[in-house]
Amino acid sequence: MRVGIGYDSHAFAPKSLKGKKGRKLILGGVEIPHDRGLKGHSDADAVAHAVTDALLGAAGLGDIGRMELLNQAFLKVVEAGFQFVHADVTIIAERPKLAPHVDAMQANIAEAVLAGSTHVSIKAKTNEGMGWIGRGEGIAVFAVATLKAHSD
Repeated sequence: MRVGIGYDSHAFAPKSLKGKKGRKLILGGVEIPHDRGLKGHSDADAVAHAVTDALLGAAGLGDIGRMELLNQAFLKVVEAGFQFVHADVTIIAERPKLAPHVDAMQANIAEAVLAGSTHVSIKAKTNEGMGWIGRGEGIAVFAVATLKAHSD
């Protein structure tokens, strides 16, 4: 059995200007209604990025800097001889409220790793108004992934 830990954080992008669409807020592959999205070179999906790092870390395959997409990372994990067991994810954000979107995020992450949604747990927490997250400047995500070697 192997365990990997992933982390990702992104600041919120500036609010959209009149007449211009701002960046969408995407977490766990789900578009969350909010007035700002997250800054980033890619989709800035901090949930998918943290889970990707956790998977790659558990398999000893480095980090997301070498591989961008969750499904591609999962396929590399399988090629390396591992089976996905479980992912546990904690999203830390003052706003928007994420509880209504947790089930959809779990389903998307589970689909990307070819597992049932009971194998992915996503929780949303606030930072109780403290620090950069508490001031509403961004979102952070921690993820832990458990893998089983095919030979176990």
